Amino acid sequence: MNIAIIGYGKMGKEIEKLIEKSNHTLVSIIDSEEEWAECEDELEKADVAIEFSTPSSVVSNIKKCFDRNLPIVVGTTGWNDAHEELKNLCLEKKQSLVWGANFSVGVNMFFAVNKKLAEMMANYPEFDVDIEEVHHTAKLDSPRGTALFLAHDIVKMASSKLGKTESPSMSTPVISSKRISNTPGTHIVSYQSDNETIEIKHVALNRQNFAQGALIAAEWIVPKKGFYSVKDVYDF
Repeated sequence: MNIAIIGYGKMGKEIEKLIEKSNHTLVSIIDSEEEWAECEDELEKADVAIEFSTPSSVVSNIKKCFDRNLPIVVGTTGWNDAHEELKNLCLEKKQSLVWGANFSVGVNMFFAVNKKLAEMMANYPEFDVDIEEVHHTAKLDSPRGTALFLAHDIVKMASSKLGKTESPSMSTPVISSKRISNTPGTHIVSYQSDNETIEIKHVALNRQNFAQGALIAAEWIVPKKGFYSVKDVYDF
């Protein structure tokens, strides 16, 4: 595949290194508004774009890819308010997009375990739940999309099991956010009663797992049309 990278921060650089080691070709890197026009010829050669930019630019970047009939993998978070608009636009224009709070294979397994545990815990309202996330200091949005996704699934699974959530803490899971230099990411979901604690935890040792997952998603989306999430890619 010919790949364009949109956003050249830590993740963009990690994806660049991974592409160099693969059978794919990097045809363009876009990191500013001006570079969209400057790289037009290169973008015409691209089969897919991988987007890790900022919450303030992600919506514009997605629309620019739609205008160019360019499938896009979106790893940027913080665009929930525009989610439905872009989904409708994608389907209307018959474009291709896959988004994810986190493309890591391990994290998506973690999501599946989180959902199952929340479903079981719905029967035991004596357990309170909280979520802790730890990221590097350059992360702009807080809490991050991964923590919000975990919280969403906890509430969804508990509600679907009971019809309503009996535990107040399951209705509004507390998310504590920490920022520490050179930390790729840690997520912990904890359930505590007066007598015991249950925890599930995912620790990213580096950013390569996120980049590898984004590349898997890029390979998956290219032949498809539609608006997908990373859950469709892994289907755990």
